[in-house]
Amino acid sequence: MKKTLANFVPLTPISFLHRAADVFGHRTALIYEDKELTWGALRERCVRMADAFVGLGIAEGDTVAVLAFNTPEMFESHFSVPMAGAVLNTINTRLDAQTIAYILEDGNAKVLIVDAELGEVAEAALVKSANKPQVILINDPHANSKPTTAIIAPDYESVLSTGSTNFEWIRPENEWSPISLNYTSGTTGRPKGVVYHHRGSYLMSMGTVIGWQLPNHPKYLYSVPMFHCNGWGHAWTMAAVAGTVVCLRTFIPEVVFSKIEEHGITHFGGAPIMLNMLANAPDGIKKSFNHTVHVMTAGAPPPVKALENMMAMGFDVMHVYGLTETYGHILQAAPQAEWQSKSSDEQAQLRSRQGVRFPMTEDVSVIDQNSGKLVPFDGETIGEIVIRGNTCMMGYLNNPEATDEAFAGGWFHSGDLAVVQSDGYIQIKDRSKDIIISGGENISSIEVENVLYKHPDVGEAAVVAMPDELWGEVPCAFVELRPESVITEDLLIQFCKENMAKFKRPKKIIFGPLPKTATGKIQKHTLRAIIS
Repeated sequence: MKKTLANFVPLTPISFLHRAADVFGHRTALIYEDKELTWGALRERCVRMADAFVGLGIAEGDTVAVLAFNTPEMFESHFSVPMAGAVLNTINTRLDAQTIAYILEDGNAKVLIVDAELGEVAEAALVKSANKPQVILINDPHANSKPTTAIIAPDYESVLSTGSTNFEWIRPENEWSPISLNYTSGTTGRPKGVVYHHRGSYLMSMGTVIGWQLPNHPKYLYSVPMFHCNGWGHAWTMAAVAGTVVCLRTFIPEVVFSKIEEHGITHFGGAPIMLNMLANAPDGIKKSFNHTVHVMTAGAPPPVKALENMMAMGFDVMHVYGLTETYGHILQAAPQAEWQSKSSDEQAQLRSRQGVRFPMTEDVSVIDQNSGKLVPFDGETIGEIVIRGNTCMMGYLNNPEATDEAFAGGWFHSGDLAVVQSDGYIQIKDRSKDIIISGGENISSIEVENVLYKHPDVGEAAVVAMPDELWGEVPCAFVELRPESVITEDLLIQFCKENMAKFKRPKKIIFGPLPKTATGKIQKHTLRAIIS
């Protein structure tokens, strides 16, 4: 039997946009401050922008980079760029000029769309880069600060106006064709370019619909940065269910509560740090809602206390796990009916685990790093999380050695160390580099952090290994206290001693703000440098 046009069509998430426009064209697709677009109008704009890209000389396989916040232009680029046959490269808005320059060169960007507020760093990057892409500016009247850049370039709307609504979008001939390029954080060296294909992005969206039990037409607050794993693929996912997307330029707790109330938000996502910000917000800005708000959290193992606080506020939180290399989430702490009979603390404990695989994920296992064998389901034996499926990256751009290493033995190797509980749920103990080996004993930094979060004075916490002459290394905690807290180092160490094995307690605590990435991850490499 043969594949024909009748029985085989390459999968692409762009098809979700066309269905949404065809079936629900009159429904609101996108809201940003005073701007509102229907799915029909959104498709028209994306088609015109795709035609405009072709008019600029963009050919199939070329890269279009975007350095922007969660605004309509960023959302549209997830459709318009691949509709032109090109590859979308969304860039972290908090990167320095040197790193941006490297990404522009490594990805060979032909066009750079940049928010004018980020024009200064983009300008510096273009000076440093040997690659000189054409620049398109986003002039957002709702920017947080006045642009300070000498870049002279056409703005997004004027370029869009050159495109035709009659443009025939370019469907990939092969679903293995690249759709996007995402760069890792690069905390241990230069960032690596992770390539996604159309098939994986399509399946990620479908898996999210099932795994998160998304209804038709949810109201989604886009608080996850769209530069991070393409915003967890939720631009494409929301098109699949014809939802209403409310764009959030900056994550500010007061604004988040207001948007939820104003638009009846039913779903949003964010890193655990973001949840902590909401849970710790002053009572004066917190709001209660007469409908359920579903939250997906990922990016780091969430503190149990943060989950418990969010649940107490009426949010239904689902923890998920994934990596840039897996298109985002591939594990979920899927709730079981019997959890409802447990206490709020027990439920938070269960929900804080990384969990079981999403429907689109073929296999996620925990293996012994030496033997390669599966670890027992005993909640104690530590191994590495490995993944196999259609939502694993194509590979690292221009880096075949790193690609081969990541895919050794027919698995993608995550570098995350975990156990498997008796019910089959996976629970991370640490990153390989974050495990603290003290006197031959393994100490999970996450376990110590969870104890610290139980103290009412602790706002945020991170634990790293500190060199020690006797033990080799010992835990050192960095703690950001809640406002008006006055607890001392000795008292907090004593609290830890009372709540965990003595050898696991931090030997030193340093108070102050914690450095974070744009996605809310605490930068432990920066903390290690302080005490090394």
